[in-house]
Order: sequence, then C-alpha cells, then structure tokens
Amino acid sequence: MTCQTTSAVPAISSERAGSTAFLSLSGPWLLAHAAEAEVLVQTVHLGRPTIVDIDLTGVSELDTAGAWLIHRLRGRCEFKGARVQINGLKPRFRTLIDEVEAHHPPPWTARRRRISLLWIVEATGRQMVEVGKDAVAVLHILGTLGVVIANTILHPSRLRLVSIAHQFDRVGIGAVPIVMLMSFLIGAIITQQGGFYLRQFGADRYSVDLVGVLVLREIGVLLTAIMVAGRSGSAFTAELGSMKMREEIDALHVIGLRVGEVLVLPRILALMLALPMLSFFADVASLFGGAMVAWSYLGIQPQNFLQYLRAAIDFQTLMIGLVKAPFMALIIGLVACVEGLKVRGSSESLGLHTTLSVVKAIFMVIVTDGLFAMFFAGIGI
Repeated sequence: MTCQTTSAVPAISSERAGSTAFLSLSGPWLLAHAAEAEVLVQTVHLGRPTIVDIDLTGVSELDTAGAWLIHRLRGRCEFKGARVQINGLKPRFRTLIDEVEAHHPPPWTARRRRISLLWIVEATGRQMVEVGKDAVAVLHILGTLGVVIANTILHPSRLRLVSIAHQFDRVGIGAVPIVMLMSFLIGAIITQQGGFYLRQFGADRYSVDLVGVLVLREIGVLLTAIMVAGRSGSAFTAELGSMKMREEIDALHVIGLRVGEVLVLPRILALMLALPMLSFFADVASLFGGAMVAWSYLGIQPQNFLQYLRAAIDFQTLMIGLVKAPFMALIIGLVACVEGLKVRGSSESLGLHTTLSVVKAIFMVIVTDGLFAMFFAGIGI
C-alpha cells in the first residue's frame, strides 16, 4: 500500500510478509512538510506484526521535526508489541535520531506513597532541610543588609531616599484604608462579643477593658502585620521574582549595582517605617469601632468609654504593641525578598514562591508575637 509516491513530499510505503511488516520512508521529512508527514504516521495500518522493518534509505532530508515523527512511528509499532528494526539510516542522520531518542521524556506516572512511619520520618527530614536552607538564606540577606547599612552610614549619599519614599507610599499610605476598615470591624466584634458574655454577670463595662488591652497589646499589631504580609509581602516577592525571571537582577550585577542596596534595603526600611504607623492607626480604628458598639449595643456613653479606657490602659500598653511592629516588618521583608530571589524562570515558580512568602511570613509573625508575649510576661510587663 503506497500512501505517497512523489519525492517532493514525504511518503510511506508498506507491505506485509507473514509476521513481518516492511515500511519504506522516502522524501524530505522536514518541518515544512510536517503536516503531511504526521497524517502519514497516523494513518499507516500494519495490523499486529511481530517484527517491523523500517527502511530509511529513501529519506532525502531530515530535521528534528521529521526525526520526532519517525520516533512516534516507531513508538506506535512498539506499543502494539512489535520489535522494530531501523535500516538504511544515513550516517549524517544518525546523530539526530539518537538525540531524539535520548531526549524523549518518559511518560508521567503518579508517585504512589504509602503512609508509613518511615515515610513520615523522611518527609519530616526533608522539611527540616528546607527550613535550614531558608534560615541560611534569611541570614545571608540579613548579613548583606548589615554590610549595605554600614556602607550607607559611611557614605550617606548612597541611601536611596526616593526609592524608600516610593515604597513607603505603596506599603504604608496605600494600606491605611483597608487596615483601618478591618481594624474597625475587629474592634467592634470584640466589644460586641465581650459585652454579650460579660452582660450575663453584670460586668459588661469590662468589655471596654477587654477591647483596650487586647487591641493595644496583641490584636492591633498582629492583624496589621498579617494584612501587610498578604498585601505587601506578596508584592515584594512577585516584583523581585519577575525581575529574576527577566534577568534584570543579573543586569544589575553586570553594571556593578548591589541588589541589597538597590532592591532589598529600600523595601525593608519602608516596611519597618510603615508598620508601626499602620499599627497605630489600626489601634485607633479598633478603639473607635469598640466605642461605637459600646454606645449602640451596651449603652456606654462615649465619655464613659474614654473614662473606663483611661483606667484600663496606659502609655506602656500602647508601646508594648508598637514595639513589636519593626521586628515583624523586618521578618516580613526578609522572607518576601528571600522568596522573590529564589524564583526560577517560570510562572509556576513565581506563583509558588509568592504563596510560600505569604504563608511563611504569617507563620513567622505569629511566632514572633508569641516570643514577645513570653518575654513581656517574663519581665513582668
């Protein structure tokens, strides 16, 4: 059965002799004729022979596309259980055929994992290795920042104030509305829930103490840091990751600029300046929300709310919350920059590290808040 007969286009002729099938390929097997060649490969029918002999003597020209189609033809025959022999291959085509065979990816198979104690130990070990690598990367960025800051102190003109101001506008001023809105709602919810349960004991006025102490010491700065990690931390990772994909960071190295000085330091400094400010605004919004709910739901007048609040908190309570903010900002910035610089050349990698940046930053913020809580409890504050 002859499928094509002219030499100007690829052709396949086939014949059958017992359990052996003979295929003869001819013509140019090039990318320009790939459509015709693919139709030939798909439409050739041999039944189920034991041996398939493929003769390539008549192939006049061959490129990667043609070699790939010949590989597919061979694979179809082997899939049906036949043993394939290739004859008549010109020496100048042999390297191309061998390369296609060598670089053909194996079929994907799902990795089956059996839940066992050994698998749990192995997975835990792998995660601990990744944690160690992340810790080394964070320390590397922190050390680079130390060198950059020391160099900036010696040469103040190297400090990029415009870049810091731009990042502060994005991270701080741009986040004020959403932070204050969320904090207003959180303060209102805490006051309403506290008043609802404390009213049963005739102690609903202590909901003012509850919202004041809880917001100023813990909730205000913690929720603000979490929102900043999700909003600004992910943005830092995406920006640095996209720059890494487009090789802009390599270009900075080539022209003699330090990545830590140009990209990392302005972002972290802006974040460390913005987070205390955002935490203060969050505290004010939460207390305002608590005052509105106390007035409308509990019947506590605003002047009484302020009187009770003044008796429950002091300046030290406010500072306990605000002093955590720069440390949380430093952690968010370091994690975001580390994950951004770990991005490789694919959009999948960018999305993965952006997600990991948010998750790791939120986790570390909560851990830091717990460490501060133990520290303040230990010194009696």
